[in-house]
Amino acid sequence: MDFLDFKESEVSLPNNKHTRTPNGSGSIRKRPDGRWEGRFSNGFDPITGKQVQHSVYGKTQKEVRQKISKITNEIDEKTYIDPCTMTLNEWIDIWLADYTISLKDSTAYNYERAMALHVRPTLGHIRLDQLDGRMIQHLYNTLRKERDGKKPLAAKTIKDVHGMLHCILQQAVRLNYIRTNPSDNCVPPRVFKKEIKPLTDAQMNKLLEAIQDSRYRIMIIVFMFTGLRESELLGLMWDCVDFDRGSILIDKQLNKSQRKDGGYSFNPTKNGKSRLIVPAPYVMDLLREQQALQARWAEEAGSVWNNEYNLVFTNELGRYTSFRALYDCFKRIVKSLNMPGVRIHDLRHTYAVNSLHAGDDIKTVQENLGHSTAAFTLDFYGHCTDEMRIASSNRMQNFISSRMIPQTASAQH
Repeated sequence: MDFLDFKESEVSLPNNKHTRTPNGSGSIRKRPDGRWEGRFSNGFDPITGKQVQHSVYGKTQKEVRQKISKITNEIDEKTYIDPCTMTLNEWIDIWLADYTISLKDSTAYNYERAMALHVRPTLGHIRLDQLDGRMIQHLYNTLRKERDGKKPLAAKTIKDVHGMLHCILQQAVRLNYIRTNPSDNCVPPRVFKKEIKPLTDAQMNKLLEAIQDSRYRIMIIVFMFTGLRESELLGLMWDCVDFDRGSILIDKQLNKSQRKDGGYSFNPTKNGKSRLIVPAPYVMDLLREQQALQARWAEEAGSVWNNEYNLVFTNELGRYTSFRALYDCFKRIVKSLNMPGVRIHDLRHTYAVNSLHAGDDIKTVQENLGHSTAAFTLDFYGHCTDEMRIASSNRMQNFISSRMIPQTASAQH
């Protein structure tokens, strides 16, 4: 059957060398397979000058006519988006190449790895304009189950995958490759906040005693009493330490690439903002001790000493301290103390909790830790503030008891 030309509220013009069919004009036919096909035009090929033709399909002529009618209205209103034949895999390739320039290398690597492991194998072959929320939701649900010998993914990992995929698809929306983001209405699994485990006073004392002969003694103690991140501690430079004012400027971090054979690089802090902290004088004394120790190492190393970046914490030859070396040393120590579950990052939590217990306000703790907002700090260490409220209540009760005249005595007068 031939195509039947039609366009609501407009008559199609004959398509010859002197005239062109107006944008949106459509035609319908029944295909040999029983389906109905509707064709419509939208614009012209800039090279050949010929009209660009598209097709829609349906089970009935009415269904196809309704689809074309909707499309022609969108063309008239200039809201129509051409179908995108690009697959999700092809778009991910483009996005990774062109839209990760402002990301840290470690973040870009996380995107690459998450897409390669969890998204591409299942959804990568699907066209962008055919990808829908149900497909993506099914992927998330599948990742939560054991499959082909693979363990289920943690809820936090799946939520991270969702955030990455949503970001990638949102750029496709901005470029009009797709009308809406198909992951908008997907529901990733709920992530339950893990309970933080700061060191108790007894554990702190055991650890401080155990590290007395460790080459990482000063690093671990500074870590415990400043709340710096590991990367901030390892990337600290001497020009950021002001002994006269007793302050430390935190404006960078030393990161190791997660890529195979990747090296170390200096990057901005996690939230991209620098901060000035004023630690306890005891910490500044430790840094003076570190400076003297480093001077002795430089003298002993002679010409092979090379502290190129003026780092505070180095090895005996002036090179940076590796994450792995610090981690392995710390794990050996806590294991020997029968505290195998203690992580080096728990020292940061310990600092935060001790600061709150010492009476620091939440805003000060937030700034010292480098959190983006006080609300985040309050949410993360909310259980500590609960304890502080109870302590405050008890202090007020003691105040009332010490100031008020007992009712029995008052009644006698």
